[in-house]
This record gives sequence, C-alpha cells and structure tokens, in this order.
Amino acid sequence: MVPGIAPLSTATWGVEGSLPILAVVVVAGIGTGLLFLVSLVAYRRRRTGRHFLISVAVGALLARSVVGAGTVLGYVPMPIHHFLSHSLDFLIAATVLYAVYAYAPGSIPSASE
Repeated sequence: MVPGIAPLSTATWGVEGSLPILAVVVVAGIGTGLLFLVSLVAYRRRRTGRHFLISVAVGALLARSVVGAGTVLGYVPMPIHHFLSHSLDFLIAATVLYAVYAYAPGSIPSASE
C-alpha cells in the first residue's frame, strides 16, 4: 500500500450528511413523485401497455431518488448506490426504448394481423 493513501474501504466519499445534496435529492424526489402519480393516473385512465411502461420507467426514476436520499443519509453505501443507480438507469432506458419500439406504428405486428 502506498503511504498516505487510504484504501477505498476507509475513504470518505463526501456526500453523507451534505445538506445541499440532500436538498437537491429531496426536490428531485418530490418532482419525480408527482410525475409518478400523474403517470399512474394516466395508466388508470387509459389502461394501455404504453402507459404502463411509462409508469414503470417513472417509478424507477423515483426509486433512484430514494437511493440517492438513502446514500446522503448514510443508509446506502456508495458502492451499493452506484450498483443500484446504474441498474435503474438501464431499466429506465430499456423500458422507454421498448415502449417506443413496441408501440410505434407498424413496428410490431399485432396478433390480429
């Protein structure tokens, strides 16, 4: 080990207890929570696969805010935060791309065709 350099397990990441970061995460969480509620209302009214996929994607975005708040508050370690956040990023991107692909006109033939 190089003298003067702490191993990663003891290094501090600098986000735990940060009030400015927590404020940003809380505001993002509130906004995303409202968008999630709107997406659920839209799904309830329309009951289509497209609206369901949008709700799933926005719900995953809300989960990212929860993970971020947990990290700032010290409940979620940074390596777990990165794993969960990037996994949710992938889920969001894959869900949105599938919704666009599956519900674009003429993209996937329906069973009646």
